Amino acid sequence: MSAMDTSDLPVAVDAMGGDFAPAAVVEGARLAADAGVRVLLVGRPDELGDTGGLEVLPASEVVEMGAEPASSVRRLKDSSIVRAAEAVRDGRAKALLSAGNTGAAMAASLLRMGRIKGVARPAIAVPFPVFGSTPTTLLDCGANAECQPEWLVQFARLGVVYNRARWRVEHPRVAVLTIGEEAGKGNDLVKATCELMAGVDWDAAGAQYVGNLEGRDLMAGLADVVVCDGFTGNVVLKSLEGLMAVARTQIEAALRSTPEVAATASVVDPVLAPVFATLDAGQTGAAMLLGTRGVCMISHGSSSAKTIAHAIRTASEMADEDVVGSLRAAIEAVA
Repeated sequence: MSAMDTSDLPVAVDAMGGDFAPAAVVEGARLAADAGVRVLLVGRPDELGDTGGLEVLPASEVVEMGAEPASSVRRLKDSSIVRAAEAVRDGRAKALLSAGNTGAAMAASLLRMGRIKGVARPAIAVPFPVFGSTPTTLLDCGANAECQPEWLVQFARLGVVYNRARWRVEHPRVAVLTIGEEAGKGNDLVKATCELMAGVDWDAAGAQYVGNLEGRDLMAGLADVVVCDGFTGNVVLKSLEGLMAVARTQIEAALRSTPEVAATASVVDPVLAPVFATLDAGQTGAAMLLGTRGVCMISHGSSSAKTIAHAIRTASEMADEDVVGSLRAAIEAVA
């Protein structure tokens, strides 16, 4: 797949993927279309409901959320996720978005789009909110449970390009996620990664290496790109998602716990609304699988229509920015 003008191409959306699919996905697609983004829905036409006239690419099969990804993608050749990936490969769409089985989205992208030459392993890059600043990109968040130090260095290079394209951070700060900020802290993987990272010419990559970062500082704005193995990254992601959800529920309950407290809602709610918005994963959009030859965005399984719409817009922007071309150039520069 070579660089091309994608402005007139749609985003291929896996309409059957997600906890609330296809209804929430179709609604989100319609919202994105209303905002000016072309959308190609991929799925079972008779189950999509009112698509608002959006183009539909028929796909008769579905990779379920709990299915084994690789074998399902190979076996279910007419599944919505496979057909969506093929649409990107064939130049019919400029990007892929799925809120379905994450492993299947990754497998379909790898098998149908292919991997950028020189990329050892693609990585899932997730934006973590930072109050008053641009998000911090954490990768890998689940694509590779076991990693090698060289891969984490490459993840950092990919993350720098992605961070710059998505949030316009001109000189991203890079860190390694570990258990202490002091040099030498961490397991063998982290120690070996830190040693390699210290030897990289980050100035040439337009970035700055700032060393170790602890989990408690992930949302403190101390780094723009943070790397770790996929097992650690996914645990961190799911832990913070759970914490944010519980915290919001408890705060909202406390603010309605007594008539006296509830009476302050008109004053308190407008103050807390932007805080909750910052902590809402739907506001920062989907994660991107970095390293494939096409844009693959992965949204949360429980994504609402608004989250889907935002993710579609992000997918379109990343394609129009030719982020894949920039990633390829970054890898070729150190090959």
